[in-house]
Amino acid sequence: MTPTDVAAEVTSNEALSPDYNVVSLAAPTIAAAAAPGQFVMVKAGCGHDPLLRRPFSVFEVLRDARGAATGISLLNKRIGTSTAWLHAAQPGQRVACLGPLGRPFTTVDPPAEAWMVAGGVGLAPFATLTDALVARGVRATLFYGARRASELFYLDFFRRRGVELVLSTEDGTAGERGRIVEPLDRALASRGSAAVMLYACGPEGMLAATAKIAERHGRLCQVSVERIMGCGLGGCYSCVVPMRDDGGDVHHVRSCLTGPVLAADRILWP
Repeated sequence: MTPTDVAAEVTSNEALSPDYNVVSLAAPTIAAAAAPGQFVMVKAGCGHDPLLRRPFSVFEVLRDARGAATGISLLNKRIGTSTAWLHAAQPGQRVACLGPLGRPFTTVDPPAEAWMVAGGVGLAPFATLTDALVARGVRATLFYGARRASELFYLDFFRRRGVELVLSTEDGTAGERGRIVEPLDRALASRGSAAVMLYACGPEGMLAATAKIAERHGRLCQVSVERIMGCGLGGCYSCVVPMRDDGGDVHHVRSCLTGPVLAADRILWP
């Protein structure tokens, strides 16, 4: 489907912490077409600063009482000019929003289980994926890691949908102390031959570790890569990822077109 470019009105801005928030946008056309794992290119503010749009995963598809798609939300962390503007956005302001873009996740069906692995703002694509899995009756588990307990968000959202939560924090203030890939490795080792599909999004080091764990346990894994994107439409080549094709040859793909969801076992990880 051809992406839509809209001047989306900010309908709400929910603060999650001093640096994290969720911004809701009125964008029914984009919302109705969005699939789990897709993203939008957003230009917040006016003028030339920032000059380029910034990619954001579609966090939630918002719906009215009848179930009709009315907009989307974005999980935002304040780290630069664009994200600072979104952090301070007020209802009624407008945001240039282009989407949906990119290749989405491939959802499984029962009896296969879905295990989602999120690090930090890598949580973003898993709200829509969870809703798609629940609609299919798929049992889902979220392995979610962050630096500290105060940076673990939307836990009740996943609990209400019956998702099992496995948490870890670097400082040990919630869940297991350490990296989230460690309990993931143990859990896969204990499952034997049960059908489990892995989905991961977060820092590249976490994605690489998840890919290696998936390969070691013989599991399929899709990762949503986080790359700098200048255009989101394949024109600037700022988001290339090295991958192997079926014959083992190395080629480079533009993650805004071929991804952001890619097969973990085809990526050449650092």
